Amino acid sequence: MNSSKTYQLNHIAQIVGGTLIGDDDFQIDRLSIDSRTLVLASKTLFFALVGERHNGHDYIQDLYDKGIRAFVVSENINQGLFGDCNFIVVTDTLNALQKLCAHHRKNFTYPVIAITGSNGKTIVKEWLYQVLNPHYRIVRSPKSYNSQVGVPISVWQMNLEDEFAIFEAGISKPCEMDKLETIIQATGGIFTHLGSAHLENFDDTKSLLDEKLKLFASCEWIVYCSDDIRVSDAIKERYAHQKVLLNWSRNTDSKLQIISEKLDKGKIELKAVYNGEEKTILLPFIDKASIENAINCWLTFLHLGLSDEHIYKGFCDLEAVAMRLEIKEGQNNCLLINDYYNSDLGSLSIALDLMNQQGKERKKTVILSDIFQSGFEPRDLYEQVSELLTLNEIDKIVGIGDNIASQAKNFQCESVFYSTTEIFLNTLDPNGFKNEIILIRGARDFRFERISSALQYKAHRTILEVNLTAMVHNLNYFRSLLQPNTKLMVMVKAFSYGSGSTEIANLLQYHHVDYLAVAIADEGVDLRTNGISTPIVVMNPELHSFETMIDYNLEPEIYCLSVLKSFESILKRSGLKNYPIHLKLDTGMFRMGFVDHELDELINYLKVNPYFHIRSVFSHLAGSDEEIHDDYTESQIAKFEDWSKQIRTAFAYEIDRHILNTSGIERFPNAQFEMVRLGIGLYGVSATKQNMLMNVSSLKTTISQIKWVEKDQTVGYSRKGKLNKKSRIGIIPIGYADGFNRKLSNGVGQVLVNGNLVSVVGNVCMDMCMIDLTDIEAEEGDSVIIFGDDYSLSRIAEKLDTIPYEILTTVSRRVKRIYFQE
Repeated sequence: MNSSKTYQLNHIAQIVGGTLIGDDDFQIDRLSIDSRTLVLASKTLFFALVGERHNGHDYIQDLYDKGIRAFVVSENINQGLFGDCNFIVVTDTLNALQKLCAHHRKNFTYPVIAITGSNGKTIVKEWLYQVLNPHYRIVRSPKSYNSQVGVPISVWQMNLEDEFAIFEAGISKPCEMDKLETIIQATGGIFTHLGSAHLENFDDTKSLLDEKLKLFASCEWIVYCSDDIRVSDAIKERYAHQKVLLNWSRNTDSKLQIISEKLDKGKIELKAVYNGEEKTILLPFIDKASIENAINCWLTFLHLGLSDEHIYKGFCDLEAVAMRLEIKEGQNNCLLINDYYNSDLGSLSIALDLMNQQGKERKKTVILSDIFQSGFEPRDLYEQVSELLTLNEIDKIVGIGDNIASQAKNFQCESVFYSTTEIFLNTLDPNGFKNEIILIRGARDFRFERISSALQYKAHRTILEVNLTAMVHNLNYFRSLLQPNTKLMVMVKAFSYGSGSTEIANLLQYHHVDYLAVAIADEGVDLRTNGISTPIVVMNPELHSFETMIDYNLEPEIYCLSVLKSFESILKRSGLKNYPIHLKLDTGMFRMGFVDHELDELINYLKVNPYFHIRSVFSHLAGSDEEIHDDYTESQIAKFEDWSKQIRTAFAYEIDRHILNTSGIERFPNAQFEMVRLGIGLYGVSATKQNMLMNVSSLKTTISQIKWVEKDQTVGYSRKGKLNKKSRIGIIPIGYADGFNRKLSNGVGQVLVNGNLVSVVGNVCMDMCMIDLTDIEAEEGDSVIIFGDDYSLSRIAEKLDTIPYEILTTVSRRVKRIYFQE
């Protein structure tokens, strides 16, 4: 992140209350908090943040090797190893980061809007930006940077050249908002919505709301909806005599009184009264959340004095917010990362970070438009872009726009430039891109979605969206349940529960899980050939695959002596010793594994055998997800502890133990041993605390055709779907070959269309099925949700009398996977 104000280290040390060891005059203008995100080393200050399961101090050597020479630390560092380095020593590195950015904020006097609420913060921020951008030079939070770390990093971007700032702020527990308020020091505030997110960390909803409202302490005005009486009363109680309160309502007298909402052809016309005058806007979105977000923006624009003409045009031109980085399959074995609608320098490193995470074995190409309103002269701006691309080992840049083309000489990698998107598309040969990961990133005016459409693989319209941000949230939730030294093995078998093995494994490797587990050797080979270096266990090794496992450094589960001896013979031929293996014990699942009377023979065999090294001993729990089986589970754990102890005491080296699966992690915390295994929980399914997890996978399709069918006619094969009235039938391109179970035929299954549950009519076909749209508004091309955030996987599993695992793993590979990061 960049600032127009350069700081000397001695000044920073004074600001944060730290002790400087090094050069007083060393200058910085960039901050870094994540060693994995490659930044420009020159003038960068790294804060070694310490979390529950990570420690920035562990990466100082790596960052030093990359050229960083200034660090803020809270632990003792062997300075002799870093002779030309500068260290600011503090007691709390996060507190130091927040102090520095709060001080930086005081340099600027232009308006600053702060946004908080349970939902809608990022959308409101981006819509404010879209409409205000023609009138002001604006600095805003990148993406959803609203946390204790994200807010200071956002505020650090403030420059003297800017004229307006918009920042969002979120909290997850008490006593957090005071710190964010001190950093932002907003002149105006917007409260979007009160929901239940993070309520588990507060005594009640009022406590959560009171914490959020602390953000507005320095504001001159606050925008909010007074239809939520909880929000209205709390704001008036706290701020009625201190602030200008700008409320809007559909029901009561308010500053902006909504008087009509008229839906027409996918748009909605809103009429309202403001200061006695009738106002009108037209929105291109019709869902409830978007309407409320837009009204918050509308009232803000009116208060800021924008003309009715500018407001109306701004809303008509409003575009969906690209809140996420999308990963899609491209043609010719390419992978596309869509980040169009973003072109600022500050968040370029975020996109490049995802590129590094997912593209280890591919050539790296960046398609980049002109960057507007950066605060830098073109030469300085594109020198920084070039440095960042070089640091991230980008092989080729395609620059689109007159400004970037004028700085062609700044780029060290292979480069080609076009003045417009149209010229690029007219000359585009998709076969010119092969085996590449391509970042497509551009300002809205360049409409880079057309480039993505030209390069992406054309599959049928049914897709499985995989939310990588939600997956990381779930990973961190389960990590929070573990003891500090407990290792984590994550299951990526069965195509990562249908979500896509390589993409998920790349994410998990990036977040430093200790082991990955696959079912068969071929799955492990696929991961290795795609750049995965994390240790991989093969849970169901086949005898013919042992040589392959050795070739790709895969570690087998060993469940019986005959398999052990077969593997030994191959190791002898290969001349390998101390090969890592994992011993499976059968404590009551009665599947594969050694039982108690086999342990002595197993131990004696391994003690005199130089070919094996036992990495872990493990077992499977049969019923850890159900309280009715708790006694049995406890007996399994007791057996495992006894049997594994016999094995561990027979060897002079450390051997890890693991028996807990997802539900075991949540329900039996005293049995973590040295490692646990995370499976379905990573994908958002929990036996006990579903509210703590986020949905990861959403299966979606679209309506291909709609037709009226008369009463008493039948729909579909075998004429099973007989209609008892004239009905409006929609055809959707998903069938049992895609993983939509045929047992969902004839009204058993339901799907979500425009927020409405509608039933399946007739039998599910191989490639499509029919749904009843008679009682709802829907058009051809509308989105259809099979399962997702608003219609859970578990509800379908209940209808089919099965488990969520089966639903996920049966989504066919012909269904295109789209990965995104918010």
